[in-house]
Amino acid sequence: MSDDTEQSTAPHAQTLSLERDHDVPLVSVVVVTYFTGRWLNACLASLLDQDIAVELIVVDNGNPPDITSGLLEMAQVNPHVHVLTGHGNVGFAKACNRGARQARGDILLLLNPDCEAPSGALRALMDEGLRYDGLWMVGARLINEDGSEQRGARRDLLTPWSALVEGFKLYHLAPGHPSMVRFNQHQKPLPSETTPIPVISGACMMLPATAYWALGGMDENYFLHVEDVDFCFRFHRNGGTAYFVPHVTIRHHQGTSAASSLFVEWHKTKGFWRYFWKNFRSDTPLLLLVAVSGAVLALFLGRALLTPFRR
Repeated sequence: MSDDTEQSTAPHAQTLSLERDHDVPLVSVVVVTYFTGRWLNACLASLLDQDIAVELIVVDNGNPPDITSGLLEMAQVNPHVHVLTGHGNVGFAKACNRGARQARGDILLLLNPDCEAPSGALRALMDEGLRYDGLWMVGARLINEDGSEQRGARRDLLTPWSALVEGFKLYHLAPGHPSMVRFNQHQKPLPSETTPIPVISGACMMLPATAYWALGGMDENYFLHVEDVDFCFRFHRNGGTAYFVPHVTIRHHQGTSAASSLFVEWHKTKGFWRYFWKNFRSDTPLLLLVAVSGAVLALFLGRALLTPFRR
């Protein structure tokens, strides 16, 4: 079915507790797609091959007509697949919220359209999350094509200082020093069990629907990138805990979208600006905020100048 309607406000957290019956999927998976490429079908097939009931909500942010038609055909033959289309590219954060508003499951999973979830992965993630009380969310170990761990699935708290350390590789100056802690943690030894972590990736983020809406969902002022870092920051600030689950692996085929790399980098730059000024303005020296904002811009300009040569 096609549905481009949107509620004006997010449902209140308490309205999302549903009675269990055979018509209500346990896990609602929101997949936002925009010119994803050849891995979209593999992603959707892997989700429909899980060993638990799954409601699949595909948010079409403006794919080619043949891709959209294929998604609508899939929805016509599978009652657990819903396609939201017709709204154009509204950005990742807003699209996640659109999809989550339609979700009927008690558990919500945000999954990138270039991810492949092996059979049993969603049940394992859900079972791990349900071990915990209060506000929880869990993320899987994301792996590259060669099986190596991908950066982003486990990260430290992003602050203006840690952004400078990471962006300019200052950690090489004093490896292991507490002031030089890296934002991305994928090069650290893999933990042997589920571990609390400040930031997990929006490419694979599972949590109760009530917890998602307790924070109002994703901040729609982010268009692409950094919205997941901001969500984790707010989640932690409101008493929630994110967990990295190392024994659940999901293959993430990065860089499959046909979107311009400069388009992506520009929105990432704006996302960092918003994140720092929104969350650290009240307790961070103005000079440091200005410095990190300038550094983010400088990195973008550097990438923009190098792009023609890379091609």
